[in-house]
Formats: sequence, structure tokens, C-alpha cells
Amino acid sequence: MKKQITLFTIIMFWPIFTFSQLQGQKRIDSLHTVLKSQKEIASKVSTLEKLYETASYLDSEKGKQYALEIISLSEGDSYPLGMIIGNFSLGGYYFTIRKMDSATLHFQKTLDLASQHDLKDNVAGALSNLSIIEGDKGNYRNAIRLMDSVTQISLDNKDFLRYGVSLNTNGNNYYELGQYLNAMNSFKKALEVLDTIDREVYRRGDVYRNIGKLNYQQKDFNQAIENFTNAYEIYREVSDNQYSAHVLNDIGNVYIYFKDYYKAIEYFNESFEISQEFNFPEAAANALFNIGYAQRENGNYQEALNYFTKAGEINTYDQSSLNYVLELYHVGLTYSLLGNNKRAIEYLDKSVRLADSLKISNELKHALDYRSKAHVNAGNYKSAFEDYVASQKIKDSLFSIEKTKAIEELETIYETEKKEEEIKTLNEKAKVDKLTKGLYAGGMASALALFGLSVFGYRQRIKKNRIAREKQEEIYKQEIEHKKKELTSQTLHLVQKNTFIQELKENLENLKNSPEKFKVEFRRIVMLLKKQNASDKDWEVFKSYFSEVHNDFDQKLKTLYPDISEKEIRLAAFLRMNLTTKEIAATLNVLPDSILKSKYRLKKKLELDKDMDLTSFLNSL
Repeated sequence: MKKQITLFTIIMFWPIFTFSQLQGQKRIDSLHTVLKSQKEIASKVSTLEKLYETASYLDSEKGKQYALEIISLSEGDSYPLGMIIGNFSLGGYYFTIRKMDSATLHFQKTLDLASQHDLKDNVAGALSNLSIIEGDKGNYRNAIRLMDSVTQISLDNKDFLRYGVSLNTNGNNYYELGQYLNAMNSFKKALEVLDTIDREVYRRGDVYRNIGKLNYQQKDFNQAIENFTNAYEIYREVSDNQYSAHVLNDIGNVYIYFKDYYKAIEYFNESFEISQEFNFPEAAANALFNIGYAQRENGNYQEALNYFTKAGEINTYDQSSLNYVLELYHVGLTYSLLGNNKRAIEYLDKSVRLADSLKISNELKHALDYRSKAHVNAGNYKSAFEDYVASQKIKDSLFSIEKTKAIEELETIYETEKKEEEIKTLNEKAKVDKLTKGLYAGGMASALALFGLSVFGYRQRIKKNRIAREKQEEIYKQEIEHKKKELTSQTLHLVQKNTFIQELKENLENLKNSPEKFKVEFRRIVMLLKKQNASDKDWEVFKSYFSEVHNDFDQKLKTLYPDISEKEIRLAAFLRMNLTTKEIAATLNVLPDSILKSKYRLKKKLELDKDMDLTSFLNSL
């Protein structure tokens, strides 16, 4: 049997441990102690991988050293799985510092090695990250194609965590393509999947952040702040410092739209402080750049230029990235506003050339607009006119593209509604067919009854009745089997729901001791409790399935014991389902001791001997 290790997407969805910086350092010290005592290559690689994961969110450079150590150790011992883990980890490091060519190289090595050894899960991990890099370059359709492969592998492997993550990533790709309906559908599906998984809850934060971005694009700014805040709370809860910094930038950008520049700068400064403390240069550069943008919008041009310059000094973008285009033309525009048209045109020339080479039409339009104005200020009217004409041409083209996207989205909505209508029509047809068959069967039964008057047809009727009975019995068996499955599913649903409620209630009690947390969390927790609580409707659904499977068990109890209560019938049903005392307690939101007392009272009401087992008796009914 092949041994393989799950490699999750590093770039947007990095493995996180729920620890503070101090706890992280303690974990590193503990892992080093373990590493010194290990002799087997597999054990060493596993420990080094944990060291890499822990260190990466404290200091990315430390993480790199562990990744290199994994590769060095695995090369020396010819250990392929170690090479896969090492290259995957090193690819994640290079993406964090925005060295995309190096990141691609190591993820491709991971993919090649995993494919050679037929490690499907590792193949999915590499494809996930290559997809995200393609998206970062603006190659969104290629990114979707790669991520679709990951989605299929995840479903085949029943890896629902990665399945949810891949849905979220493709939702982001659809968003970048302007296909907002597809994007929101992907995000909602991702959230539905990830809400059922208790592991790695920060991935829900990733989905909330992406929904916030979509809200922002659709100018639903209050909703955007709510979703960004949800993401931030999750990231802080699990000490995801990198994405805490990113989402603070997102919130700041919303306040820029509100023209509340001071509030925006507060968020950008907080993002910068986190990024500096934990050594995340990309997030730090973004924060400084956004402060510069806010200062410029507020009329502080020199202050803005100072921040743009600081951002450029620590920025580690590839010289061929979209973000580098943005940096160039914003600096150029700021020089133009300061009256330094020569410097403005130098930066804008670079921005135009790079945007054109990357085929980024929207950013090319902005760069041409700004350069046209700079040429006007410098008296270069011919060049200004040429840039203006080129900008308008792109604008017209983009308008056509936007119209096409809008039409495509309407077509998607139409096709969806059309399919729903077709399903409805088919269901109606099925009902009619069923009625027709029923009438036909009734007619046949009448004919058989008449035919049965004939002595010669008696044996034939017996034979047909036997066949019909056998078929009906088979149908009943299938229905009972289906009901059993539904009952089991409903029981598990009740147990899971109420276990979740119990945990939330415990958390609520703990929050009472921390008033500052209580104020923030109280409303959200209460809403979750209301949403998740096992209602009377849940019990009625359960009872319906239970009665069908267990031959009207509740009615038998009421007939034998007229004074039995609904609560006692509910307890008896759970006991007949062979649920443990703990599971019943969780389902009914009571303590296990309370269930033990209820069982004693029920046994007494049923007038059972001491030697008679209550569950055995209930199963015999």
C-alpha cells in the first residue's frame, strides 16, 4: 500500500495551528527535542514538516530553512515522499515572498514526483497551488481548469475539506472573470461544505473574505464589512497573522470608498504592524501602499509619495506582476499631481509597457489615462491625444466585454431557471404516469377478479397473485431499508446538532468571565444557537421515520401504558435505536445523570422486574 501525505493548498489556504507566538515557539522547542531522538527518515521528515508549518507563521525565513532541510535529508536517503513534502513546502515559502517563478518551479517538481509515484492526494495539492499561481498571473480560465481537476480528485478521495477549499478558490477565479453569479454560487457551496467540518476553521474565513470582496465589487459595502469582519475574527482566533493583515487591508479599502480616510488609515496601520512583526513583506507593502493611496485621496500628495516609496522599498513583487503595474501608475499619477511631469511620465511609460505585455486591458486604460493628463500638463499635446484615443478604444472594448459578461450571466440564470422548470415538468409527468399505472393496475385487478370466476383461471390467478405479492414485499423491504437509512441520518443529525449546541453553551458560559469578548460574541452565538437548536419539527420528522421503521412503536407504548408521557416515549425511541446515555443526553441537551434517572423512572413506569433489561424489553415490542 502506498504511503502518502495530504498536501493542502499552501498559498491561499495555509495549514494553521491555533497558537499564539509564544505557544508557537514552545511547540518549536518541543519538536526539536523530538527530532533529536528520531532515527527513521520518515519520522524525521514528518517532524521537520511540522516545524516548517509552525515556523512559517512566526517567521517565513525560519520556515524556509526547515523546507531546505527536508529536501537535503530526503535527497541523501533517496526518500521520494520527503522530496515531495520538501518541494511543496519550499514552493509555499517562495509564494509568500512573491517569487512566483521559484514557487512554480517547486510546485511543478512536487507534481512530477507525486505523479511518478501515483500519489493522487499529493497531485491534488500541487495542482491547487499551480492553479492559484495561474490566477495570480491573471490566467483565470487556466486556473479554473486546474482547480476542476483538484475538485474531482477530492470527491474521488472523499476529501471534503479540500473539496470545499477548491470550490472557494474557483469562486475567486470566477469573481476575477466578472462571472459574479458563478462566483457567489461557488462561495455558498464552499461555505455549506466547510460549515460541516470542524477541522481548520480558518478556511471558512477565506470564504467570508472572498464573499466580502464580491460584496465590495457589487457596491454592497456594509455587507462587505460584515463578511470581512467575520473573516478577521476567524483568522485572529487561529492566529493566522498573514491573512489577518490582508483582511485589515480589505476593510480599510471599504472605508476609502466611504471617504473616511482616517478610519481607513487606522486599519492599514494595524495591518502594517502585524505584517512587520511576523515578517510578511507582501502584506506590509500593501498596507503602506494603501496608506499612500488614502493620503493622496485626502490631498496629501507628498505624504502619499513617501508611502509609495516605502512600499516599493520592501515590495517583493515579480517585475511582471499585476500589482507592479498598479504601483507604477499610482506613483506616476502622484508625481503628476505634484507637478513633476517628467518623473510622472517615466513611471507611466513603464506601467503602460508592462500592462500591454501582460494584456491587462483595464489597468492599461488607467495608465494611458494618467499618462495623457501628464502629457497635457507637460505641453505634449500630440502624445496626450494619442494616449486619450488609445484609452477610449480600450474603454469601448471593455464596455463590450462587460455587456457580454452581463449577457452570459443572464443566460446562466435563464438556463438554471429553464432546467428547474424542466425538472418540475418531469415530476408532474411522473405523477401522471403513476396515476395511469394505478388505473391500469386497477383495471387489471378487476379483469382478474372476473376471470377468477372461471375455474380454469383459478391457478393462473394464484400464480399472478403470488408474483405480485413477492414484488410488493420486495418494494416494502426497499422502503423499510430506505426509512432505516433516513432514520439513522436523522438520528445522527439530532445528535450532532445538540452536541454542537452544548459546546456553544459551554463557550457562552466561559465568555461571561471575559466581558470584552462577551459583548462581541454574544449576539453571534445566540443566533447560532437559534439556528442549530433541535426543534420540535426535528423531533416530529424523527418520530415519523421511527414509527414507519419500528411498526408504530409509540402507539404500542401508548396502548400498553396509557399514562406514558411524550418525553418518555422519546427516551424509549432513542434507547431502541441503541444510542448511548451520552448521545441521548447530547440530543436532549441534558446531563448524562439526568438520562440515567429518566431510564430508572421509565423502567418503573413500565413495571419491569429488576432483572429485566430496559433496552431488551423495548426491542421486543
